[in-house]
Amino acid sequence: MVSDKIKALETILDALFIPYKNSVPDVLKVTNGMVSEGIITNEREIINDHIAFRTLGVPHLGVSSFEKIFLHYGYKKKDYYFFEGKKLDGYWYAPPADHLPRIFMSELRVKDLSDKTQQIIYRYTQHITTDPVDTLDLEDTEAVGSFFHKALWDLPTLPDYLALADESEYAAWVIYNRYYLNHYTISVHDLPNNYNTVEKFNVFLEGLGIKLNTAGGKIKVSPDGLLKQSSTVAKTFEAEFANGEIYEISGSYVEFAERLPLKEFTDKGLTTFTRNQRRDGFESANADKIFESTYKEQTKK
Repeated sequence: MVSDKIKALETILDALFIPYKNSVPDVLKVTNGMVSEGIITNEREIINDHIAFRTLGVPHLGVSSFEKIFLHYGYKKKDYYFFEGKKLDGYWYAPPADHLPRIFMSELRVKDLSDKTQQIIYRYTQHITTDPVDTLDLEDTEAVGSFFHKALWDLPTLPDYLALADESEYAAWVIYNRYYLNHYTISVHDLPNNYNTVEKFNVFLEGLGIKLNTAGGKIKVSPDGLLKQSSTVAKTFEAEFANGEIYEISGSYVEFAERLPLKEFTDKGLTTFTRNQRRDGFESANADKIFESTYKEQTKK
């Protein structure tokens, strides 16, 4: 029996996913393609490996604030990841039930950026003097769902956005998109045999005309070879800035993950594997390149 807490969490995840799905063209393009190909009969059959969020490491915001929502609903904080070049910290969270997605949260190490970039970020966030999550009734699923799309700071001006992007495209993405869902991830190994590897699924995706992120290669592979990932390139959209100017920026994207079974279970001759028998967690080198799905080098190809 599904607990009330899990049902509430499912409602919150829907509040995140529905606006994301309606704003990211590749979500429906991939889903409709899978239905047409007979891979699935409807969207609900897709296993969501994980979802991801980007945050700013400033007082009262960032991971330490945002994670409270999901910890309240039973998620468990797991491994830490450091992205030196991109000046990011990251953590992943294990769900309270196997049918729910893992969560990956990253945070910009604002104090590691130039004074000019820090000043821009603090100008937008300095008015936040208490943690906004602390004012949320976390039992109110409607309020929590709305929070993900709430404007915690003013819409940036175009010059500020461009100045941030010059040093950190991640910073620019967050200052405009805020806590918007960065991506969701189709669990490829849960698909039928002809599509159940990233290699096979990428062929299907490119047959649909989907553009894949090529940073570090189309397929990002962990050193142990047990986690393979690929992703679409974020579609751009015409964004309106505070000064009324319109500029094309990156939105969100879709990821694809294949988690291979652990050696201790393949050695037993098993042919089917549970979630717990497959590679869990994440890989910093893979994630580092997946981040670039929203970067100009990919979106402008």
